[in-house]
This record gives sequence, structure tokens and C-alpha cells, in this order.
Amino acid sequence: MAASHQTNCTSNSAVLYVALEMGMANWKVCSTVGVAQKPRSRTVTARRMDLVLAEINRAKARFGLPTDAVVHVCYEAGRDGFWAYRWLTQQGLNTVVVDSSSIEVNRRKRRAKTDRLDGEKLALMLARYQQGEQRLWSVVQVPSLEEEDARQLHRELKALRGERTEHTNRIKGRLIGVGIEWKGSTSGFPARLAEFRLWWETQTDAGGAPLPAGLRERLRREYERLVVVERQIEELEDQRDRVIGQGEGARVDKVRRLMDLHGIGATAAWILVLEFFAWRTFRNRREVGSLSGLTPAPYDSGGSERSQGISKAGNRLVRVLMVQLAWGWLRFQPQSALSRWYRERFGRGSKRQRKIGIVALARKLIVALWRYLETGVPPEGAVKSDWRNKIPKRFQRTSTETPAMAQVA
Repeated sequence: MAASHQTNCTSNSAVLYVALEMGMANWKVCSTVGVAQKPRSRTVTARRMDLVLAEINRAKARFGLPTDAVVHVCYEAGRDGFWAYRWLTQQGLNTVVVDSSSIEVNRRKRRAKTDRLDGEKLALMLARYQQGEQRLWSVVQVPSLEEEDARQLHRELKALRGERTEHTNRIKGRLIGVGIEWKGSTSGFPARLAEFRLWWETQTDAGGAPLPAGLRERLRREYERLVVVERQIEELEDQRDRVIGQGEGARVDKVRRLMDLHGIGATAAWILVLEFFAWRTFRNRREVGSLSGLTPAPYDSGGSERSQGISKAGNRLVRVLMVQLAWGWLRFQPQSALSRWYRERFGRGSKRQRKIGIVALARKLIVALWRYLETGVPPEGAVKSDWRNKIPKRFQRTSTETPAMAQVA
């Protein structure tokens, strides 16, 4: 039986709702004119925006809408990022990016799931959202192109540090395999490849025999990759410190203000500002805690009442960092009001209770840091230190130099 569709829409109902279900090779373009209308689904080649626009125009004709009808578009945040949002917005289409974890799903143990079904559901939910159900799902705040690009430095730095650990652990593992135990950090290795080659050529296995030729070659190649990663890490850290020491702008000022607090270094301040505080606007402390994913998620239904822990929503990098900063806050700011609160509430508890308490402290701390950046009033009892002591002096601008117009990379 042919699907029914609305025609002859008036100007009051001349609205088209379009959902994009983005795959690697193909996209589903699902469109409807309301929750009572079965969505129209078509497949286009991925990232071919001209085809997407053509399908939107065909959908207008299919539903009898005028060519100037209002079009609302949505898609889930994911691998494709925000370039599609920017392109669609430039075409005059009202676009929203949806947090995929906030989309309601069928609670059946087994349910049908295809790109077409997902796209049709998104289109119907978009109609409900635009017609007044503002709490239906969570909409992602899209950063500007400059704000998004500013996050590349510390994200690449994080990835490189992970690679450094992998290379180091592989070298340790190969040595352990022949009975040689190496203790220490990456800095324990000789600085140059020639020195490292001389080091392992003099080593013998547990039985006193020289290391096999294949193992020596593998160690050499692994160490060469480690040297490349170390050099890139040093270059990025120098670039970041140069911006902090010589740059100008609101973002750099916020980084320096956080570094003025004892116990917060360049890495933590940079990530908090560029990932969280630099481009987002918070109305209250609840929004700050919610976006960091540090708010509790209770379960209270009928006779069952329990805590499910924190929501873990929002920015994972910031959430992990804040837990680490909370432990450091207890060490470097022991006389602050937050540290005293933690000791009184959780100091005498079990190990598990202290870990639960540190998450609560992390939530209070990120709210306190937000208020500090907004009002200039530091957390109660916090000790301040000069941010200049936390970066190398060669990156600090002298009083005789012209202010550098460095951009946050």
C-alpha cells in the first residue's frame, strides 16, 4: 500500500524536518512534515552535500511545500564533526547537532536497528523538538572553527604521550623477554641512538649470551620511533609554553589566572580553558557540574532506590583531569576550604569512601574554578603562586619586548 503524505501545506505548516544518518560510505536523508507523517527516506553518497540539498528540494516537492519553506535539519554528533553543521547553516537551514547518548531508544532486549530506522526516528524526534519538546534530547553547542582548531595542540600532545608509553613498554617487554630488567622512565635511556646501540650491544641475556640480531634490530627501530615521538612532544610543549608566556587574548589570560593557583600547572590550565571555559557560557553551577559529567545519577523507582554513580556525560578529558586535580588539590592546597571539607567528610573513611569523596571534591573544585574565572575571587583559602614560575624563562616576554600576537594553536 502506498504511503500517505500531506499535500497543499499552508504557510503556517510549511516546515520540513530533515534528519541525516551519517555512515562511512552512504548517508540516509529522512524528511517529514510532522509527527503524524511517515518520514521519506533516501540514500545519498556520504559527504556529497549537493546531493543532500537536492534531496531536501525533492522532499519539498513530495510533501507539497513551497520552495521557500522553513527547513530544520539534525544529525548525531560523531566522527563527521561539525563541518556539515557549518555548511548547512550557511545554506540557511536551521541545523542542530544532537548528543547521541541522549536519544531515547526502545527498551526491548532485541530491537531492529538500521540506518533507515534510526534516520526516521531522528526526523520524528526533530519535529517534536521544534514543536516544543525542548527537553526531548540534548543539543550540542557547536564551537567556531577557530575554537575547534585551538583544541588540536593538547589533544595531539595527549596522543603522543600515549604513544611514548607504548614504545617504552615495548622496549621494556623485549628486554624482559631475555632476562634484562630496565627500571626508570624514558629519560633513563641514552639520549642518542648511537649511545643506545652501544648500550644494548654490551648487554647479554640471562644465560650470558649476546642479544640475538633480530632483537637488536627491533630494539633499534623501536627506539628510533621513540626518539621521533619525544621530539614532537617537546616541540608541542614549547609551542604551548610560548603562547602562555608571550601570547595575548582572553583565552591566554584565563590560562594564566588558573596557573596562578598553587597546584595547577600549564597542562591542566590549558586543557580546562581550551576544552571547557574558553568558549562555553554557563548560567549556574549545575550546568558546570553537568557538562563535566561529575553530577550524581540516582535511581529511584518504586521500592528500589540506589545511586548509579556519576553521569559521565559531557567532556571525558575534563572529567578525568578534574579527578586528578582534586587529588593534587589536597596535596598543594591543604588549608583551603575545599580540602578541609574533604578531610572532615571523608578523611576517616575507607579507601572506597575516599575515592567517592574525591569525585565530589572534583565537582566542587570545577565549580569553584569557574567562579574564580568569572569573578576573579579565588577558592576560599587557596594559595596563589606566580604563573611565570611554571614555564621556562626563555618563553617569558621581557618588559622591553613588543607584545606578541601569538594565537592559541
